[in-house]
Amino acid sequence: MMKKNAIVIKQTWATAALVLILAIGGFASAQTPVTNSSRPAHDSALPRLEREIARLAKGAGGIVGMSATHLETGRRVSLNGIDRFPMASTYKVPIAVQLLTRVDQGEIRLDQMVQIQQSDLHPGSGMLTDLINQPGLALSVRNLMELMLLISDNSATDVCVRLAGGPEVVTARMRALGINGIDVNRSTARLIADWSGIAQAPPESEWSPATFRTLSSAVKPEERKSAAAKFDADPRDTATPEAMMTLLERIYRKDLLKPESAELLIDIMRRCRTGEARLKGMLPLGTEVAHKTGTIGGTTNDVGIVKLPDDAGHVAIAVFVKSSEKEVSGRERTIAEISRAVYDFFLFRPRGF
Repeated sequence: MMKKNAIVIKQTWATAALVLILAIGGFASAQTPVTNSSRPAHDSALPRLEREIARLAKGAGGIVGMSATHLETGRRVSLNGIDRFPMASTYKVPIAVQLLTRVDQGEIRLDQMVQIQQSDLHPGSGMLTDLINQPGLALSVRNLMELMLLISDNSATDVCVRLAGGPEVVTARMRALGINGIDVNRSTARLIADWSGIAQAPPESEWSPATFRTLSSAVKPEERKSAAAKFDADPRDTATPEAMMTLLERIYRKDLLKPESAELLIDIMRRCRTGEARLKGMLPLGTEVAHKTGTIGGTTNDVGIVKLPDDAGHVAIAVFVKSSEKEVSGRERTIAEISRAVYDFFLFRPRGF
């Protein structure tokens, strides 16, 4: 009897010791920062996240495409991830990558001054066209890139496109990086003209804000509506969510630019002034998000890199909405809801199971 009790006591202590070891191990794991993994971690809960994203996407009033990856573990989630979506101003991210590639190669300098001509003032978002109506302004390459990314200035963007070598060179750079799902084809001026239904635009060297207003006012409502529908189906200046997410991941890993150039790009994107109601809209106050927005017609986008708290890692995420009949605020809410769902999932499951 005593021998039997001794065995029970030993088994009880062994079980208690095992529980203690597992508890300590679990505590240590919870306190250890997530590190980069060369292969995606398994996570049986990812399908549940995908179903929730699909449910939330119904609120956009159009077609939603998104892709996100937890950068430290490689876990990915996607909805319509290989479909094409108009990038709108999110295409300024690949433009910046090619521009900084030329800087890294010594072909241009960030402090190089660029004279702004009257023909450089183009329609759309930004401040150059609104504030400058006289020649004589010169801005540095870095100033122009910051205006392009911080406030989405279209005039600065078209100068940056020119400095980058042109749209076709930007696309060629994406192909050289192995990213086949991003195409940059037009300046913002030409892109907006096509969306607006302006069929016979003069050469861009002859453009001015007044020229655009005159041409745009001559477009009939039915022509404008038809042009907008064609724009949504146009393969030019489009990206797949997967491709944009991959570009963001490569920027974060600093393997497509010199480290200092990649960090400059990320820093500028952290200071983005647009789209507070999109990726950041429902995230906790102070969450670090390096992002770029895009909006035109029925298209509303936001793409970026989100830093999770408590050493839980980072998420690269691209959310696109196209062909939406809803107000922009409604589309933005859907983007914010999807962003928060992804944020919470990877925050509370930083390693997967």
